[in-house]
Amino acid sequence: MWALVESNNVTQVYTRPKALTIGDVNYPSNIFMLWSSSELEAIGIYAVVIDNSNFKDQEYYINANQTFAFADGTVTASYGTATAKNIADTLYTAQDVTDDVYPDGHANAGDRINTWSEGDVKTPGLKTNHKAIINQQAGGILEPTDWMVIRAQEGGTAVPSNITTHRAAVRTKANEMCVAIDDAADVDALAALYEYNDAEPPVRPLGEFPTVE
Repeated sequence: MWALVESNNVTQVYTRPKALTIGDVNYPSNIFMLWSSSELEAIGIYAVVIDNSNFKDQEYYINANQTFAFADGTVTASYGTATAKNIADTLYTAQDVTDDVYPDGHANAGDRINTWSEGDVKTPGLKTNHKAIINQQAGGILEPTDWMVIRAQEGGTAVPSNITTHRAAVRTKANEMCVAIDDAADVDALAALYEYNDAEPPVRPLGEFPTVE
């Protein structure tokens, strides 16, 4: 990434090489690749230095747009303060219900458009989304042996004890994981559940699903 600096201000940002005009001179796009840094800077083109100090994991945060500044011969692109995503569900309010009607002039004017109610989930929060992933993972682990359970229920061969034990352990672990997610005080605490340490093998606070013995 490069920036055009004019009168000590960043006036253009280039994410890829392109032909450009500076003053009365036209320059081909290949100057970005062929010219040295000093040659580019002589016409006001500076390589951009990225400052990621405020950039946070996009799974948990909404990052601010980059801003560009020129100082001491360097153009820096930096991020503003990131905003944490909602950890809890956003619910429909009474006002949402009031506003959710067909407008005047419509054949169904005044009638509800949707069927959700006040208090229903409008937008799932991080906790809900993470618990859904845990339950999907548990379901995926149990699925290969579901047929054994169905066979036993329908009068066939009993499920092997190690499979029964494993299935129960998976369900228990999924519940424990969901409780840990629910107990996270904030976004950073939630993210910390997934961070592996330096042990051999590495472990994370959330733990792992058990394997079949």
